[in-house]
Amino acid sequence: MSEVQVPNNAPEHCPGTQSDDAGKASACAGCPNQGICASGAVKGPNPDIQLVKERLEQVQNKILILSGKGGVGKSTVTAMLSRSLAAADANRNVAVLDIDICGPSQPRLLGVLNEQVHQSGSGWSPVYVEDNLSVMSIGFLLGSQDAAVIWRGPKKNGMIKQFLCEVDWGNLDFLLMDTPPGTSDEHLSASTYLSEANLSGAVIVTTPQEVALLDVRKEIDFCKKVNIKILGVIENMSGFVCPSCKVESEIFKANTGGARKMCEDLNVPFLGQLPLDPRIARCCDEGKDFITEIPDSPAIKAINLIIENILKSIKV
Repeated sequence: MSEVQVPNNAPEHCPGTQSDDAGKASACAGCPNQGICASGAVKGPNPDIQLVKERLEQVQNKILILSGKGGVGKSTVTAMLSRSLAAADANRNVAVLDIDICGPSQPRLLGVLNEQVHQSGSGWSPVYVEDNLSVMSIGFLLGSQDAAVIWRGPKKNGMIKQFLCEVDWGNLDFLLMDTPPGTSDEHLSASTYLSEANLSGAVIVTTPQEVALLDVRKEIDFCKKVNIKILGVIENMSGFVCPSCKVESEIFKANTGGARKMCEDLNVPFLGQLPLDPRIARCCDEGKDFITEIPDSPAIKAINLIIENILKSIKV
């Protein structure tokens, strides 16, 4: 596999080529592109946006999985959605793009931790979990599982562009993009590159307590400001399922009404509640398919109902 090529010569606080300060700001001093930016020659349309559009033309539905706060189970929900979508229809092709550059977890969650990415004339080939489920992550490109990704914004943005432009996804029905928490570089890059690629929208994951909902409100505001359609909100860990008796109990009390009340207040779709089943967490840690391992889990029924609501939202 060839070495990953990412841009590393842009200043940390680059004003951007479309800015009136391009090539003139203090951050531009010493940048090798300062003269070109100052001349205004690069103020045309971003060619990368068109390249992403062409590359993803065979992908029917492109969905961002977002969360305003870390620790709400966004990556686990992404893995559950992808496995359930693929298992429901053998003719449905599903893929996961892990753009959580500093904390890639999809290789472990989907059970392909030690696989490698191969490159061909048509680009990088994703790693296949099942015949109709594949994944791409920077986790496949690191020297070891413990290696830290210590990159500034421009380098992370370049990696996301490579994933969107250079992976040979083939014909896909669904591409789920697992993002890091917050509303920072990775989110801005993804929304910009996908602005002309018919992005289906975003699914936002939260937990019931107000401390998580506060950050989710910011995520909803972000989506509205960058014109990303909100497909709906999933309330994860809405209850605890006892592995022995299957009885569900509340562990994160929704003192303010939880995600359902927040969605009513903000006029966004509520996709459903997903209970916490420790057996699901164990399957994800071990990279096992929870659908075949624990088909009796209430979480499986819940995720399938959530998928039905997502399909309705994107009118599939």
